[in-house]
Amino acid sequence: MSNSQAVVARPAVLGDLVPGRLVRDVALVVGAAVFVGLAAQVSVPIPGTPVPVTGQTFAVLLSGAALGFRRGALSMALYALAGMVGVPWFADGASGWRMASFGYVIGFMLAGAVVGALAARGGDRSPVRTAGTMALGLAVIYAAGVPWLMAWTHSGLGSALSMGVRPFLVGDAIKTALAAGLLPGAWRLLRR
Repeated sequence: MSNSQAVVARPAVLGDLVPGRLVRDVALVVGAAVFVGLAAQVSVPIPGTPVPVTGQTFAVLLSGAALGFRRGALSMALYALAGMVGVPWFADGASGWRMASFGYVIGFMLAGAVVGALAARGGDRSPVRTAGTMALGLAVIYAAGVPWLMAWTHSGLGSALSMGVRPFLVGDAIKTALAAGLLPGAWRLLRR
């Protein structure tokens, strides 16, 4: 047996640990989209903003990290597409793209890809790296969501930040801390 045959490839992301490549990939992509859709139903309206607090961002970031670049982006694209054609799984059971928070849904696709790419490079293996990966993913979501919110509400940047970022910072810090414990813990549990 040569050295190249004796080396076992290290899984890049948690999703790579599931056997059966094509079936696995389809199941993971669909499963992540459903996971985000379910997390969106945990929705709390906030006075002064048309954007509710939801479990979506946490689900998006975990999905991206667990699935990697390609599957993370595809799962969020599936989530967005299904919601646009009528699946009522956006926040508060909404569907379609004509809503103030749809820019964040666009950001989910980008964040799924970015977080997935960083996780494949070890960005989810330690609490500090996971926190940085999640923070970057959140920044990507905000970068897509705030301009959409500005256009939707006909407001300036300061007002959009007050409606679409500031009310969510504490919750997003908690979500980041949870992910910083869960993802490295999953890797340790699986001894990879």
